[in-house]
Amino acid sequence: MSNSVKQLPCELCASRKYSLLSDLSESHICSISESKNLISHRKGQILFYEGTKPLGIFCINAGVVKVYKTASNGKDQIIHLAKAGDFLGYSALLGEENYTTSAMIVEDAKICFIPKESFLETLFGNTQFFKRVTKQLSHELNIMEDKLTDATQKSIRERLAYTLLLLASSYGVEGDEAQKIDLVLSREEIAGIVGTATESVIRLLSEFKKDNLIEFEGKKIIIKDRRGLARLSDFYA
Repeated sequence: MSNSVKQLPCELCASRKYSLLSDLSESHICSISESKNLISHRKGQILFYEGTKPLGIFCINAGVVKVYKTASNGKDQIIHLAKAGDFLGYSALLGEENYTTSAMIVEDAKICFIPKESFLETLFGNTQFFKRVTKQLSHELNIMEDKLTDATQKSIRERLAYTLLLLASSYGVEGDEAQKIDLVLSREEIAGIVGTATESVIRLLSEFKKDNLIEFEGKKIIIKDRRGLARLSDFYA
């Protein structure tokens, strides 16, 4: 169940420095802060559904959200995992279209909802903010093009190795010689990121463990050999 929590002014938000709002002027940040609503969400809750109309944008204060599309066979293809500081829903809002994806809470989250009017007023009233948003949209398009290329040119093994490296980069906790991915994802969700069957992910993770590339700590994955995974993923090719 979603719950409203004590409102935190944007100027005091620790995740603001990671977001597109980081360089906004005091007047614009105050305007955003006055109109937004900070809501607490539990794991498994849906933030928005594909095909519905955006009424504003979401800015993640804390937690992790998966953005995904559901295929005709019912399987989810995870487009990306969003974390603190990330914006969600703004491309659909700017394109005056319905959401083309859905979003679900993966790790308990606090998320600010910024109404459409407030976001657009700030966007068109601040040239630098406008440039940052359009640059981010371009960056996301480039990432999607790279993922499409990988899906057609790389094997499932290579894509899984690369996915583990990306997860370690975003959610990794350094150990003595290893790096734990401090995020619990089901094997089905990992398969949704890689773009393959869950059975293939289960088999390959077992092989990676046998090859001493990774190990498991409960439901979490520990990277033991980053160079080995990088070679396997063709990361430096």
